[in-house]
Amino acid sequence: MWPDYRLNLVNRMTKSMYAYVRDAWKVPDETGVKSLLWERMQVWRREGSIVRIRRPTRIDRAHALGYIIVVRVKVRRGGRRASRYVRGRRTARMGVNRKTMGKSIQRIAEERACRKYPNMEVLNSYWVGEDGRQKWYEVILLDPHHPSIINDKTLSWISKPGHRGRSERGLTSAGVKGRGMRRRGKGTEKCRPSVRANANRAK
Repeated sequence: MWPDYRLNLVNRMTKSMYAYVRDAWKVPDETGVKSLLWERMQVWRREGSIVRIRRPTRIDRAHALGYIIVVRVKVRRGGRRASRYVRGRRTARMGVNRKTMGKSIQRIAEERACRKYPNMEVLNSYWVGEDGRQKWYEVILLDPHHPSIINDKTLSWISKPGHRGRSERGLTSAGVKGRGMRRRGKGTEKCRPSVRANANRAK
């Protein structure tokens, strides 16, 4: 048997660069990602809501999902903004706080990116940063009519008509999660055929 230090050395040698990047992004507050994000978000705050970028920020996620075009989308954080009730009410009964959206912020980011680029389809998205006011997601977009996509064995499925408007219909990973479609069986009786078909009792 090899000593422990030799096994650790072998594991480090076989570990790819993307694995190190993935591990660093899992705990950004404990790694160098925290200082990197602090510097980048000072630039991101001054940019527009939807910005096309040349290279993905998280290369591990982008390469795992497969990317052609990547855009960074900024969405404000928090629940719905509601005005205070003008009649007599206790503060707790005004119905102002805890009004959450029916969609996650990630789904909203995907839909905005799809509206910005109507000839593209959303493949997937991933989180890249947040502060007290906004969240940033990078959305991967593909052109379903491009010959390189049509002839690609792993991506040609997105060219079929049934996948048109994936983000708006909740067919991306974030959309499937928000609709409660990740599981089947006990506890998901009211998720199908849809959440709204069951009077929003599924969530």
